[in-house]
Amino acid sequence: MPDNLFRDIPATLPDELFQRLNAESPTVRIKRIVSRGHSTPPGQWYDQESTEWVILLTGAAILSFAGIERRLHLHPGDYVEIAPGTRHRVEWTAPNADTVWLAVYY
Repeated sequence: MPDNLFRDIPATLPDELFQRLNAESPTVRIKRIVSRGHSTPPGQWYDQESTEWVILLTGAAILSFAGIERRLHLHPGDYVEIAPGTRHRVEWTAPNADTVWLAVYY
């Protein structure tokens, strides 16, 4: 039976859901992220050692990057590649809908 990115999303989601998918190697990780009104805590930034390629599958989100005033408003189908060492954060996700992301780290 195939897996499905939209299956088994909890009815209540007090914290953002990060799930590693079965596709992983020493150099590549693939995760499903589910947000429902979640954002990065104030003052916190993501800053990875690997490249992150992320696509928004459902919902809506706003990303910001350290040192850049413009924010990215993401809608289903939008994707972005984030270079290693690029400080970024999730400013907003849709509060009344599941925002489902697929993130590939390499």
